[in-house]
Amino acid sequence: MGSDAHPMNVPSDLPSTLGELRASGWVSRPVKEEVRENAVASIAAGRPLFEGVLGYEDTVMPQLENALLAGHDVIFLGERGQAKTRMIRSLVGLLDEWMPIVAGSEINDDPYAPVSRHARDLAAELGDDMPISWVHRSDRYGEKLATPDTSIADLIGEVDPIKVAEGRYLSDELTLHYGMVPRTNRGIFAMNELPDLSERIQVGLLNVLEERDIQIRGHRVRLPLDIMLVASANPDDYTNRGRIITPLKDRFGSQIRTHYPLEVGLEYSIMQQEASTTSVGGVTVEVPDYLGLVVAEFSHLARASSHVNQRSGVSVRLSVSNYESLAANALRRGLRAGENPVVARVDDLDALAASSIGKIEIESMDDGREGQIFDNLIKGAVHQVFVNRHDGTLTTAIVEAFEEGVVAHTGEDRTSEELAQLVNEVPALGPAVARFAGENPSPAATAAAVEFVLEGLHLTRRLNKDASGSSATYRSR
Repeated sequence: MGSDAHPMNVPSDLPSTLGELRASGWVSRPVKEEVRENAVASIAAGRPLFEGVLGYEDTVMPQLENALLAGHDVIFLGERGQAKTRMIRSLVGLLDEWMPIVAGSEINDDPYAPVSRHARDLAAELGDDMPISWVHRSDRYGEKLATPDTSIADLIGEVDPIKVAEGRYLSDELTLHYGMVPRTNRGIFAMNELPDLSERIQVGLLNVLEERDIQIRGHRVRLPLDIMLVASANPDDYTNRGRIITPLKDRFGSQIRTHYPLEVGLEYSIMQQEASTTSVGGVTVEVPDYLGLVVAEFSHLARASSHVNQRSGVSVRLSVSNYESLAANALRRGLRAGENPVVARVDDLDALAASSIGKIEIESMDDGREGQIFDNLIKGAVHQVFVNRHDGTLTTAIVEAFEEGVVAHTGEDRTSEELAQLVNEVPALGPAVARFAGENPSPAATAAAVEFVLEGLHLTRRLNKDASGSSATYRSR
């Protein structure tokens, strides 16, 4: 931070001395006023405060806009994977792009009202000739994850033994090495998982934010800092495990609850936005929308399952990881078969086990039931999406064909051409498969739709399925 921030990118027409700054008409504003005015401009122009945060338009965002307009410090309460940190970091976009500081200041001293000893001495010595530096808004943000070993030195500062060894007295303010909070002066400071911060450190944090003074090694320093404080906490920690001291809790003007996506379709949109696309050596992977919805539905079922520990949450990161695992397994299968493009199929859903079981906590008295619970959640997700999307009038003919002796073999070892050929062998499959594969589908897209229709009919108890490893045989009941 400080004068070294983005030295190559600072516009050349910005003032370089205090006198030039005064002549330019620049006005100093408290950081919360700065955020408020920029938020007003965004809201009035109809622009979203943050890009890439979906699903909060009618719930979280109105509360956050109110908090910013009111000039409040904010604490976000929510389980993991609910975009709390993303929203906090995005607040930086509501700061002015460039802010002047006293050149060489470690704590972003306001040229009009310097706080640190260094800046005060410089102002007294040079007056209007005092040099000015400019800090980009991206360097006006500080963040700390609260851990039990977090110290006052980390957050506030410590006496620098090297400066003492150079001959300065302990009582000299210039012996201080400033911590993260003073270095974020005139900016936004975020404390993640605030209840995990020990009460002694919380008191020190409150002192510098409210009382405007700190004591380090018995040395009292007045630091009238200008900081917007934002924090996050897990609701369970907030109420049970950790504790926020009452005066610090009272500082937060707004407490905002976040939540997981309320609709499966919205979760699917977030997955598409966040997941990395898989492409190797020119081979591209497509995940059909119905399988993407299966991945999203899996997370929603897990959040409602009595077998899953809901206190630990089922993060949207689970959905994103599962979506990526589904695509990766399809790519691996396609590379072995020499196919391009590759389309994810039902048998690729087995890959979700590796990316799921470590992210959800299974509550079961019986060891080894994780796999069974996972399988039931996957089947439930496929069943739900199939029921929502299929046309019953088209599947009746398929069931009748199987009752006449049709047997279908599927699995990872079957090529897309082999599976697509089933549509020719069982013409009744055609209309139902077309409903999922779309117009002019590739053999891979047809194969994926064939597997999904057959699996959906099995899960709705219209067909029998004999599974062996990654292969399956479908026949009449």
